[in-house]
Amino acid sequence: MTLVPDPLLAPLPSGLPEVKHHARIPAGFTAAGTTSGIKPSGRPDFSLVAATGGAVPAAGVFTPNRVPAAPVRLSRANLRATGGGEATCGVARAVVATSGCANAATGAAGDADQAAIGVAVASALGCRPQEVLHLSTGVIGTRLPVDVVTAEVARVAPGGLAPTDDALLAAAASLRTTDSVTKVATVAVTLPAAAGGTVACTVTGICKGVGMIHPRMATLLALVLTDATASPETLRDLLRRAAATTWDQLSVDGDTSTNDTVLLLASGAAGAASADDDPDTRAALGRAIEAVARDLARQQARDGEGASSLITCQVSGAADDADARAVARAVISSSLVKAAIHGRDANWGRIAGAAGNATLAEAAVLEAAGLAPGVAAGRAGQPAALDPDRMRIAIAGQVAYDGPAGGPAGIDKAAAREALAADEVLIRLDLGLGDGTGEAFGCPLTEGYVKENAEYTT
Repeated sequence: MTLVPDPLLAPLPSGLPEVKHHARIPAGFTAAGTTSGIKPSGRPDFSLVAATGGAVPAAGVFTPNRVPAAPVRLSRANLRATGGGEATCGVARAVVATSGCANAATGAAGDADQAAIGVAVASALGCRPQEVLHLSTGVIGTRLPVDVVTAEVARVAPGGLAPTDDALLAAAASLRTTDSVTKVATVAVTLPAAAGGTVACTVTGICKGVGMIHPRMATLLALVLTDATASPETLRDLLRRAAATTWDQLSVDGDTSTNDTVLLLASGAAGAASADDDPDTRAALGRAIEAVARDLARQQARDGEGASSLITCQVSGAADDADARAVARAVISSSLVKAAIHGRDANWGRIAGAAGNATLAEAAVLEAAGLAPGVAAGRAGQPAALDPDRMRIAIAGQVAYDGPAGGPAGIDKAAAREALAADEVLIRLDLGLGDGTGEAFGCPLTEGYVKENAEYTT
């Protein structure tokens, strides 16, 4: 048995700013989270977040599922209408979210329902319906109770919206369906001020999602707010990059949703210089957004349906970062690895097998993460480079496989079983091929997951 720390298999540093687990509302926004009556349980189910100074730059990433829900279609259309023809960035005055009904696979009637909610929000806030973005989550194939939702809009907006942390936390809580905890993350970042000197800016994210989670975009519902200054196009690029390295590296169960959406809005209210104009400012804001996204993704994996722990897979020594992310994603997506971790079985063979099946992400994800378009198109879906004679694997602090030394490393299964009971289980691989690094997040596959989803609508 060889115990880590081993320099090649030590945990990888994130290199990102510190994240606080509170909902710090950025300047220029108000929020509310309430109970409208969508959920028969009487739990909170309605959220509304609005920019106080009119429409602000906004960007989104959406599910590639070919059965997109009405809120996804409408948000894309609204960004296209306000952003000069692009369905991923534009401007927005508000984001409205409903929980308990996905409004997916509901046909033209569902589209009309979602549009009616947007009109109600726009009327209450004095903006155009195209400046309202939409999130919805819950059971597929059910209609939204439009009268209930529009009545809640009239009750909440604008008088019930507040520029407070508690209001944003309430909005986060209202997003939840099968989540067991409310998910929030905040980063403070110092940026150059427009008037000279520096200014403190806030990046805060709220999200939900613990099932139907698998990499193909940003598998969840999330809203990220900042009081920094950036154009819609800059927000689009920063959000796509953050999603590619975090939410696209997250898997709970191998299924993507019809409703997956992440939105990013920037009020500019902190008085920072524009991130469009300075590479250092852009990079600092991008790291803050990525830190929030990474932390929320980890929270989702830890709270995955039926999950008993968080599984983190970190890969080093890959030919490049794209290969490293592919291998990490393959390991945490493997049902066999998930089941082994649940059973506290340090079965490194499952990890090796999963790594050997790794293929690179689709072209759009590779491009978002930094590859040139032509390179991304050529490498999409290709096998990740891997040589078992160079690969090394550690599980929960023990080297289990050492290719350069001949293979199996004689892991202490009893010690490993105890270590696998931890709240977070780290799987480390070094591929011995280059300088590429990457990580991915998942959770064990348990009886609790099967039970919850066997009874989801009953």
